[in-house]
Amino acid sequence: MAIEMSCARDESGAPAADVIKHLVDLFKYPILEPGSAGYVALVEKARRDLKEFGYCLLQDFVGEDRIDALAAEARELAPLAFHNTLTGNAYLTPLDPSLPDDHPVNRTDTTALGAVAYDQIPAEAMIRRLYDSQVFLDFVSDVLDRGPLFRYADPLGAMNIAVMKEGDHLRWHFDQTDFVVSLLIEGSGGGEYEVYPLTRSPEEENYERVLSILQGEREGVITLDIRPGCLVFFEGRYSLHRVTRVSGDQVRLVALFGFDTSEGTVSSDYLRMIRYGRTG
Repeated sequence: MAIEMSCARDESGAPAADVIKHLVDLFKYPILEPGSAGYVALVEKARRDLKEFGYCLLQDFVGEDRIDALAAEARELAPLAFHNTLTGNAYLTPLDPSLPDDHPVNRTDTTALGAVAYDQIPAEAMIRRLYDSQVFLDFVSDVLDRGPLFRYADPLGAMNIAVMKEGDHLRWHFDQTDFVVSLLIEGSGGGEYEVYPLTRSPEEENYERVLSILQGEREGVITLDIRPGCLVFFEGRYSLHRVTRVSGDQVRLVALFGFDTSEGTVSSDYLRMIRYGRTG
């Protein structure tokens, strides 16, 4: 887990440790000390949570006394977001006419939200410098334990800031990626992150259970306690999840960090269009 700290720099050219020291609660999360007892214990606990629940919540990763500055920065960028409303199924796949209309694959709902693309976030912005830092990348790699990770090479989707205003929501769905790493920057009324942990598996789709949740069954559904400053590791390929409708005037702001086990990952033109309203 050792990192050559003396050479770690973010993309702006500043020492990576600077933004880490400015944002991260290093007493709780000693990510500048890889290999230390505290770092090893932190990573081991996070890995256990992921294995048992499919998610790991690091509350106050960005310290409570530091999140306001990050939120102010994100609020300035929020008006740049492209907003879209989409209709689809929980699997993010085409419908299947060979299956009954009431099959989970053929049940549809809407998702509505905005996104600020990576190229709209200034290189000197704190949230981008966090994403660009080698220290953060190494820590995320250690927690996810899938070997070395790489930042997305996508000029729009490497990272983005999700912007959810009143009425916006994410429908029940499974992710098409093995993991998502995010940071709640600012909360709102509503906007609860609901999960049915490990709904399905590679061996069993569990369609009956999926259908019951889509129809409104609440047994087994949990609401994650995600507060501003919380770093979230989530394995959503097998856990059905959604974000309930946002209410009130305050906008929900979430940084979504793009990492992959392969180098050079980019989004398709289709995904760029529906997320950012453009391909370049």
